Amino acid sequence: MEHLIALTAALLLDLWLGDPRWLPHPVRMMGSVIHFLENRLNKGRFRRFKGVTMVLMVCSFVFVITWSVTAISYHVHILLGVAVECFFIWTTIALRGLKEASMDVYTPLIQSDYTQARHHLSMIVGRDTDNLDEPEVARGAIETVAENTSDGITAPLFFAFLGGAPLAMLYRAVNTCDSMVGYRHERFYHFGWASARLDDVLNWIPARLTSMLLLLLEKTPFQTKREAIALLFHHSKRHPSPNSGWGEAAFAILMGIQLGGENRYFGEVSTRPTIGVPYKEIGAEHIKAAHHFMVRATVYIILLLWIGGAVIEVAVTWG
Repeated sequence: MEHLIALTAALLLDLWLGDPRWLPHPVRMMGSVIHFLENRLNKGRFRRFKGVTMVLMVCSFVFVITWSVTAISYHVHILLGVAVECFFIWTTIALRGLKEASMDVYTPLIQSDYTQARHHLSMIVGRDTDNLDEPEVARGAIETVAENTSDGITAPLFFAFLGGAPLAMLYRAVNTCDSMVGYRHERFYHFGWASARLDDVLNWIPARLTSMLLLLLEKTPFQTKREAIALLFHHSKRHPSPNSGWGEAAFAILMGIQLGGENRYFGEVSTRPTIGVPYKEIGAEHIKAAHHFMVRATVYIILLLWIGGAVIEVAVTWG
């Protein structure tokens, strides 16, 4: 129950404060450590082994530090322990940051200021944005929200429920390693392999749980529930990532739009299969719709965790 109280308070803190730049942030510290290790290890032979070593070192360091600080805090007083857990979990959640980043795209887009919209989109995606029209700019923002609803919100909450702040921070350490070195291009192809695979493993359950909750509990205006869930299982496999496709498919199905298709990276065309059925053309208003489903997914996962926690408490007490 302490974990549930801490993660709920952390979510409320994120909604209130977001990610203040003035606050020393553990994730930024992780990034500095990863950058330091990558510069020294990602060279010469045995790069895959060195990549495994790097991610294990980062995860071990983060877990041990978080567990030690949290355990000492609980030993002093239970309220201090909950407060420390709340702080750590807060730093793993990005609901407000994700909404603000996509709203930075939405606001100029509805004003037909495509230059500013493209600029803000370029801050949150890796694709070329210079020549994108409104539907393509909106698609980039929607895909970002859909993919990161699990990565940045529901997955950290899920692991905080299972193991408190230490496990939530361990998840964030793996996710940060993946975001920095888990790429397929030549520099990171071998070195980032372990980070990318471990991130895939940790996100497997949260990505599917989040998407299934959305489709089961939200109205599916374009298909029956059975058809929507079948479409989710079919289209989620079209994404190159084993997990990101689940979020994109759920959002696309609920909004009646089509995601995926052609992107450009450093001038080179990259085409992947489309996700969803295009009942509607994508527009700026769908960015706000994506925010709506992001918040709904967060509410559903919190309710599920509280129900699970209550069942566990009752079972332990009865036992």
